[in-house]
Amino acid sequence: MVITPAPDDVLIVVDVQYDFLPGGSLAVAGGDQIIPLINKLGRKFPNVVTTQDWHPADHISFASNHPGAKPFEVIDLPYGPQVLWPDHCVWQTHGAELSADLDLPHAQLTIRKGYNEVVDSYSGFQEADRRTKTGLAGYLRERGLGRLFVTGLATDFCVAWTALDAQAAGFRTFVVEDATRAIDANGSLAKAWEEMETAGVERIIASDVA
Repeated sequence: MVITPAPDDVLIVVDVQYDFLPGGSLAVAGGDQIIPLINKLGRKFPNVVTTQDWHPADHISFASNHPGAKPFEVIDLPYGPQVLWPDHCVWQTHGAELSADLDLPHAQLTIRKGYNEVVDSYSGFQEADRRTKTGLAGYLRERGLGRLFVTGLATDFCVAWTALDAQAAGFRTFVVEDATRAIDANGSLAKAWEEMETAGVERIIASDVA
């Protein structure tokens, strides 16, 4: 497969932030290794959108806000099961910043997600309650944009949720596998790929993009 980006194609760069990179509070192994590849892809796409995890310190997804709980435990919340995470991407902290190594000067939009203290948000399209929209789908439609190519962190959480919601919203969606890295907790990576493939999300590598 060889894909040449068209004027209405979009590269989506998910959560390439310091807390998800080596040394961060929720580091994804090898997360920094995808940045040069994302920068190379970015030069091929006329449209780039980034997403940014952006949490208040009292966010409901932080294990520290649940007495006796430990990171990576799962609890039930009104909107469903919730993984409890180490504190990460707290707004106005260095960990929440997009990496300065990203070289995407033509990125047109950054979608912040997870700023509602009582609802987590993995997807760039909607929060985990599956009702509250970010406005990304409307933005893409208003600009007449079409195919979406998703990269970033982490494959099995924010990348997968973003890709699944993009496909469900009617966009033809690709995940650039080697431009992502995964947490892979308790089989989460295999489960994410199975769900994406079932939904029709297409799996490619960066060299497929001309």
